[in-house]
Amino acid sequence: MNRRHCAAAAITLVCALTALTAPVQAFAAPAPPSPSVTQHQSGPKAPKAPKAPKKTLEEVREEIDALYRKAGAATDAYNLAEEKAKKQSGEIVKLARAIVQGQAKIAELKAQAGAQAREQYRTGGLPPGAQFMLSDDPQLFLDGVNRVREGQQAAQGVLGELTRTQQDLETYTQDASTNWEKLEAGRLEQAEAKKKINAQIAAAKKLESRLKKEERARLLKLEQEAQYKLQTAWLSSGALKDINREASASGKKAVAFATAQIGKPYVWGAEGPKSYDCSGLTSQAWAAAGRPVPRTSQEQWRLLQHIDIKDMRPGDLIIYFSDASHVGMYIGDGAIVHAPRPGRNVTLAGAGSMQILGVVRPDK
Repeated sequence: MNRRHCAAAAITLVCALTALTAPVQAFAAPAPPSPSVTQHQSGPKAPKAPKAPKKTLEEVREEIDALYRKAGAATDAYNLAEEKAKKQSGEIVKLARAIVQGQAKIAELKAQAGAQAREQYRTGGLPPGAQFMLSDDPQLFLDGVNRVREGQQAAQGVLGELTRTQQDLETYTQDASTNWEKLEAGRLEQAEAKKKINAQIAAAKKLESRLKKEERARLLKLEQEAQYKLQTAWLSSGALKDINREASASGKKAVAFATAQIGKPYVWGAEGPKSYDCSGLTSQAWAAAGRPVPRTSQEQWRLLQHIDIKDMRPGDLIIYFSDASHVGMYIGDGAIVHAPRPGRNVTLAGAGSMQILGVVRPDK
């Protein structure tokens, strides 16, 4: 059952408890006035405003890159909201089941209490054991004492359990309501993040569409040159000098999964198997290795163990940019596998080809 159906089913259980346009007339266009009339009526022509200087391809590249990075950050927000929504939906379903079970339990306990009350009424207000207590026979008297005591304990037990079950039911209902409010808040967060993602991607594609074919080819080359420059500077810093550790058994499985996805397209919010976004790739790779990790790059950075770059080994995740909006998996020899951005496929890249925020390790 998908999340929407689960949520709908759950909230049903919880609730059970508590401008024409006017036609336009066409007219013939008037003949343009003669130049002399125009000049007489409007005066001398105003000077044309100077055109804005045309952006260089490098400036266009930087603008497009910034737009896709903003889209990446919004994608992280969307994915996080989606994860929260899944959790809230699951909680609502659990609570709804608990509410149904609580209702059934209350009905059962009320039936028991009713049976005890009817029995007491039939015996003139005295339980059967109390009648034996009135006997002159000592043995019957002792039996009566025990039966009265047992009857009192049973009655108290039923009433006590009934009270506890009713209290639990109230708590379940309140929790279900709270989780439903959180689910609705998450839905609004998702919608806002989705709006931002689409706006940023549309703006980037619009910029690219204005370029001629040869300009787009040059743009790609500039992008590759910028990445190569960063990677070269990173390697020249001696970053790989002490990085010679082997992957763990789980890390090898994660790397094998991630590299097997090379060539598949980037799609924001995707977790495979046909397409991925950056954290969708890394989270699914580690899930395949038997070590589930947080869904988003920001949560991976926040919750996983931080590792010094010099201690990095294949399978570790490299988090990029100051807002932790991108992630790639280190595969050794100064390279990563990652899902770059819309319009690109899962590919290999230099580990230092983007601004590194830090490294995290999913397994110890």
